[in-house]
Amino acid sequence: MPDPSRMRWWQWPILSLVVLVLDQLTKWLVQQTLVFGQSVEVLPFFNFVLVYNPGAAFSFLSTASGWQREFFIAIGIAASVLILYLLRRHRHDPYFCFALSLILGGAIGNVIDRLLLGAVVDFLDVHVAGYHWPAFNLADSAITAGAALLIWDSFRRPRVEQAKLS
Repeated sequence: MPDPSRMRWWQWPILSLVVLVLDQLTKWLVQQTLVFGQSVEVLPFFNFVLVYNPGAAFSFLSTASGWQREFFIAIGIAASVLILYLLRRHRHDPYFCFALSLILGGAIGNVIDRLLLGAVVDFLDVHVAGYHWPAFNLADSAITAGAALLIWDSFRRPRVEQAKLS
């Protein structure tokens, strides 16, 4: 990882841009390859499937009357603005900024889907013994990984700060 003291704030959003490009590219490839609802087995527990989710994680509010599209777009934009502020303010904290950069790239990827398609493109289908995890995408994976890293960093931080005081 680069020396945090030499990081510029705008270098963190570059990682977000990489996540965003990979997310949009994979969604485009799936939409070019599969038809809605089509499932292709990759492994005994993993399929590619093309679905459109107008809701949030786990299809939360997916059956609402349509107002959720603007609601989730607004939340995604607000979160992105806050994350950009935090990246600028905490640019010398590489673990925190790495996690936020993953979340930012994923959030923008899903906002783009909502703006262009009215729903998020999901295509990764994990299943065991006939039970399917809700389909998800690369943006969702980046958001989840970023959130997990933030949690890990919050447990790590007290020990790091205490070691600095010693």
